[in-house]
Amino acid sequence: MPFLGQDWRSPGWRWIKTEDGWKRCESFSPELEDENSQLNDNISHTVILTDDEDEIYRTEDCEFAAKKRKKDHFRNNTKSQCFYREKWIYVHKESTRERHGYCTLGEAFNRLDFSSAIQDIRRFNYVVKLLQLIAKSQLTSLSGAAQKNYFNILDKIVRKVLEDQHNPRLIKDLLQDLSSTLCILIRGVGKSVLVGNINIWICRLETILTWQQQLKNLQMNKQVNNGLTLSDLPLHMLNNILYRFSDGWDIIMLGQVTPTLYMLSEDRQLWKKLCQYHFAEKQFCRHLILSEKGHIDWKLMYFALQKCYPIKEQYGDTLHFCRHCSILFWKDTGHPCTASDPDTCFMPVSPQHFIDLFKF
Repeated sequence: MPFLGQDWRSPGWRWIKTEDGWKRCESFSPELEDENSQLNDNISHTVILTDDEDEIYRTEDCEFAAKKRKKDHFRNNTKSQCFYREKWIYVHKESTRERHGYCTLGEAFNRLDFSSAIQDIRRFNYVVKLLQLIAKSQLTSLSGAAQKNYFNILDKIVRKVLEDQHNPRLIKDLLQDLSSTLCILIRGVGKSVLVGNINIWICRLETILTWQQQLKNLQMNKQVNNGLTLSDLPLHMLNNILYRFSDGWDIIMLGQVTPTLYMLSEDRQLWKKLCQYHFAEKQFCRHLILSEKGHIDWKLMYFALQKCYPIKEQYGDTLHFCRHCSILFWKDTGHPCTASDPDTCFMPVSPQHFIDLFKF
């Protein structure tokens, strides 16, 4: 007889201090609570019919079966992401007298509010890059709940891109890496650790292929604006805009808008500055590419160097790590820091650094 109860190994409840005293803090999801109440109403009148004798069992006799159906219902049909009131997490890598166990990548992914972060234009690229790194190397380390949150967030990102038509190239690269990883894992099932049923992963792969087709068929709507447009700006302002870009593909895409922007995007000095920003001079010497006239082709050099060396990453907003408290958090939401000068303890966390924090 299976034991249906709270796991005695759980760390217990979490408590927060308020003006009225200490109160218990729980993870919650409004949609789950609504479905829970609806399901309880249905379960109270549940009966089971056997194929042989059509015998009706009373509700109290099939309590275990009802609870199992209830659990399966939540697991299979829940689309919402479980989130927490506090948008920070304590990163501990070893057991202490006060804390047992360690923090995993999946736990951090569940606790930090990535679902809301994708709605912020400053954090969008950061979250997409993080999802891409997880897809490349850390997908098998995610728990079942973290997997569900991962694909729920990915679904919201795809819907957002299809609606506002912003950053489709980033999502295409992410889905390409994710589909490649899933194909390798599914083919090598049994040789690698893949949490979850193989049929679930096949369904996820089919969903990814559907997303890729939707993005491939995406048609950019022509903006109707009777006011000032980008083409109306003087050449020196357009040139300054191009010099602000840190991604070569963004420069190429902008150069396809008008013939004037194409001419400015082919400037050798522009690509030279871009190469100097991302790469060192020693790297230039190893990958010199000359044009037919004998000049250095900085545009081709940029893309050649990009394949060999990592480029500098720029994000409007990132996660931060407090060295004093060992807490990972979003800077605008903050965390309960006990340092005398908290600002000196904060350190921005790149997507790769986020992954490295949970490598043991």
